[in-house]
Amino acid sequence: MIKRARYLLWLLLISCSLLQPEFLPAKDGEAQDIMVQLSKSKGSVYQLLNVVSEQSGYMFIYDSQLFDNDKIVKISAGKYSLTEAVHIITGDKRLEIRIVGDHILIYIPEPVVVAPSEEKVTGDEPFFTLSGSLKDRATGEPVIYGSIGVNNMSYGTVANQNGDFKLVLPDSLRHAIIKFSQIGYISREIDASLLSGQNIVFYMDQRVIPLQEVVVRVVDPLRTIREMMNRRAQNYSRDPVYLTTFFREGIEYKKNVNLVEAVLMAYKTGFQNTVNSDQFKLIKMHRVANNDDKDTLITKVKSSLNSCLLLDVVKNPPDFLISDYYGQYKFTHSDITTIDDRRIYVISFEQNELVFDPLYKGKLYIDAENYALVMARFEINPLYVRKTADELVLKRGKNLEVIPESVVYEVTYKPYNGIYFINHIRGDLNFKVRKKSRLFTSDLHVWFEIVNCKIDNNDVKRFPGSDKLPTRDIFSDTNFVYDKDFWEHFNVILPEDKLRDLVQKYDFSSDMKSAK
Repeated sequence: MIKRARYLLWLLLISCSLLQPEFLPAKDGEAQDIMVQLSKSKGSVYQLLNVVSEQSGYMFIYDSQLFDNDKIVKISAGKYSLTEAVHIITGDKRLEIRIVGDHILIYIPEPVVVAPSEEKVTGDEPFFTLSGSLKDRATGEPVIYGSIGVNNMSYGTVANQNGDFKLVLPDSLRHAIIKFSQIGYISREIDASLLSGQNIVFYMDQRVIPLQEVVVRVVDPLRTIREMMNRRAQNYSRDPVYLTTFFREGIEYKKNVNLVEAVLMAYKTGFQNTVNSDQFKLIKMHRVANNDDKDTLITKVKSSLNSCLLLDVVKNPPDFLISDYYGQYKFTHSDITTIDDRRIYVISFEQNELVFDPLYKGKLYIDAENYALVMARFEINPLYVRKTADELVLKRGKNLEVIPESVVYEVTYKPYNGIYFINHIRGDLNFKVRKKSRLFTSDLHVWFEIVNCKIDNNDVKRFPGSDKLPTRDIFSDTNFVYDKDFWEHFNVILPEDKLRDLVQKYDFSSDMKSAK
């Protein structure tokens, strides 16, 4: 392990020595003075632009529709300005570039025409939309659940499982700094003015921890967890706040999908209060289903909102965070990673071999400096998950067998003004369904998630009883009035490919209930 770490460091040092630019960085907007030396080569547009990026020290930003990233091109050796290099690599001389900070925007200069969906008015305030996807620069794979938000402000969202995102902001923030972050990656900060009106692919670099930054010492996992629990008063809110959240839940069975989405206002009390003191208020909601198959399984999710409250593990610690139950688990310090240039301890845990009841296994990500829990990924132990069938499935048909296959949760927290708040909660429950008259099983996937889109700590009061949303009921049965225009200007978790196809195929209004 040590030899490999030194080898990686050596490679980084060699790379840096080969890619030293031959110029001083240009001021914002100036690009002609920057020259790059390109060798005769062949590769994809993306690969060759990456060579220019590495030499110049600037990161390219461009709409994914401008040109084909995967197109293979040949270039001749020579010294080129950045604009010339872009023209040669893309084959499009219409393209122009503009430097802002450490980023270069590639664009086609055209009169700015604001589409109706880009400038709506909520009350008196217009807004604009940023959209795109996050990908790993080395692998091209999506960076799932990456955080996207306004630096030092409470607006934000997360990328979906395809890495796609959409962030809607008030017009007053057009020149705000947008921050992209995920555990294990180098955070990126970009001026919002570069992103407005475009659909951009953001390539994120994995954070390699150089050997000289690693302090070789023994990290006691139990001491780290105890310290995290002891510092909750400093790291997490003790006062109630409002969270504007986006919630969705889905059921997938064979070719059938039921999707419910909602904007909820959450009244969250401090970490020292009980979960029962938290409240939800419904702002807007919609639902879509495509139960076309004759072999439809009628499935509903109960208490999904309550599950979101219970999964605030800082406020409602599960047994692996409670000292009385530490003996049921084995804890190890398994890794070191980073987020936002802060070192993170990774604590792995799994149930003791002598315990045969279904407990949890997973990983805790704890800030090495302030001991804040920034993420928890855990699941019911796969060895014993089938024992939880009676707890997970409340009601089933007489001729139906529902077998749990996996139950996985992820919880993340993000800081705002030095205090950590819930950022994203996701639960995925997978089952096998078998009818007693049949040999084969079918897959059933039930999931729910909630993302914190905005934090407000001004004049926070409990909701009146008439506004309070029951959290233990079947949320999809909630009555509501559908408002199509509302969804055009609110932050959401974008649907993944399969869900997007469903949403495009089926009209939401075909399955709406109107509140009386």
